[in-house]
Amino acid sequence: MAAPEVHHLFHHPIADHSFSADRKTLAVARDSTVDLYGRVGTAFKLKDALKGHDKLVTSVDIAPKSGRIVTCSQDRNALVWEPTPDGYKPTLVLLRINRAATFVRWSPSETKFAVGSGARVIAVCYFEEENDWWVSKHIKKPIRSTITTVAWHPNSVLLAAGSTDAHARVFSSFIKGVDERPEPGPWGERLPFNTVCGEFLNNSAGWVHATAFSPSGDALAFAAHDSSITVVYPGGAD
Repeated sequence: MAAPEVHHLFHHPIADHSFSADRKTLAVARDSTVDLYGRVGTAFKLKDALKGHDKLVTSVDIAPKSGRIVTCSQDRNALVWEPTPDGYKPTLVLLRINRAATFVRWSPSETKFAVGSGARVIAVCYFEEENDWWVSKHIKKPIRSTITTVAWHPNSVLLAAGSTDAHARVFSSFIKGVDERPEPGPWGERLPFNTVCGEFLNNSAGWVHATAFSPSGDALAFAAHDSSITVVYPGGAD
């Protein structure tokens, strides 16, 4: 196994980071800015800084196909950064939340992204071509606390979320006109928006910090504050 690379970028806490698909660009959330580093030889060198938020940037994600960057912040907004020949052009996304945005991830299709928040909602954002802007739709029930993490199913419809109410949940984020209707599977058949396809409690009532689907999407794993990892097989373990 190759030795790990260590890169000392700056002396500040790193809230989140994301690599481009080719691993040549690294986006790092630092205070209210996102620093972009480019690979130069064996090192990463600062090449740009994305400045658009006025409070701490809590999460950043680079879309692997388009190269678009999405960021969210304690200022309760998200920004989509479009790569152009003159740099990155930001577009404001109004999340319609009254607490900090905490976590953001693109869907595999890159037609949507999900933003967790301290407002007990998940904002699922998509682009409306006719109005030329990004809009958001809220997943609310039965979330009872801050969303700490989200993860997409390979079909870009199902969305897993972990929260400080000690639950990992799987929701449908199906949006008509944006998503293709998914085939029936172990998580359900009819999947209108905000359908709860699974709800799982950590045994120690610990915060859920991370969650992920298996490559097939037929299993879900989540890690919690009690140092446990739980794997869920809705259709039964193979």
